[in-house]
Amino acid sequence: MKRLGFIVNPIAGIGGAVGLKGSDGKEIVNKAFSLGAKLVSPEKAKIFLQELKKLNCEFELYVGAGLMGEKEAKECGLTPNLILGKEKNETTAEDTKEIALEMMNKNVDLLVFCGGDGTARDIMNAVDLKIPVLGIPSGVKMHSGVFATNPKAGAKIVKDFFNNQLSLIECEVMDIDEEAFRQGRVSAKLYGYLKVPSEKLLIQQVKSSIPLIESEKENREAIAKYLIEEMEEDCIYIVGPGSTTKTIFDLLNLEKTLLGVDILLGKKIIVKDANEKEILKILNENEKAKAKIIVTPIGGQGYIFGRGNQQISPNVIRKVGKENIIVIATKNKLQTLNPKRLLVDTGDPELDEELKGYIKVVTDYKEETIIKVE
Repeated sequence: MKRLGFIVNPIAGIGGAVGLKGSDGKEIVNKAFSLGAKLVSPEKAKIFLQELKKLNCEFELYVGAGLMGEKEAKECGLTPNLILGKEKNETTAEDTKEIALEMMNKNVDLLVFCGGDGTARDIMNAVDLKIPVLGIPSGVKMHSGVFATNPKAGAKIVKDFFNNQLSLIECEVMDIDEEAFRQGRVSAKLYGYLKVPSEKLLIQQVKSSIPLIESEKENREAIAKYLIEEMEEDCIYIVGPGSTTKTIFDLLNLEKTLLGVDILLGKKIIVKDANEKEILKILNENEKAKAKIIVTPIGGQGYIFGRGNQQISPNVIRKVGKENIIVIATKNKLQTLNPKRLLVDTGDPELDEELKGYIKVVTDYKEETIIKVE
């Protein structure tokens, strides 16, 4: 029987919905809790394990103590083998590394971790390229190419790998400077590689930037001009992060939070860098007003929800409605998508299914294209 190692970083992604743009460091974690943040990584871990059970995948499971894998496994009706230590109220990167190293010594056939780019770096530092690894995405800023597109896709990859249907490839472990990120600067760095089961359609691509050539700048401005002309004075616009959405604000002579979510009433800012709680407060206070969500996909990856804009939570999306989601993207950005599709990973599997299908994407002035959401 195959041996599956499973490690959960319970605090991964905790800063997303509260607008902290990351989860690195005890101070940020404490601030996230003070803002009402809830643990998201354990829930994504359970979605992954429950899907594995549905797929009738047979394996011997090795886990970290407590919320680092043991608790999630038991809540899914599994009987895991415990690797090292006792349950801790506060876990650290050193715990992740220690457990990963011990799992390698136990000769696990595949090490799966639930976390973000920081967790991927910890795993890489512990096991390097010595054993196969797969990430279940639950962080805020996932730039690396070692993650499944979502927890359910991760379960499918594990089953196919254990059935000897997948080979291994070396994928990039990327991470950014979170402090610079919070100040609106993206400084991504390649830290190394991990061996990952090769499944192109189910592994997320590395995030890519779109060069700001003159045609790209003109394309962004044409999209922004069109949206501005269509804006209604009594409508609430929840605008996600990105350079494409920022151009709307530039043409309105407004200051956009480049890597945050801002709220407009008509063409005026009413909340800057809003978190989930603030967005819901505005929606509840203006229940009779129209509301729309404006987002742009992540270059190279195609995510419109679940990567870097967790403030626009399942609760927010349900309240606004699928029919009031506006997706905008330049033609160059769409060309970076391989395969050409959009992705969602909101943390709510039912909502993800509802969002799937074909959607219109504004790609130029009064110009739209139809793309499938998967």
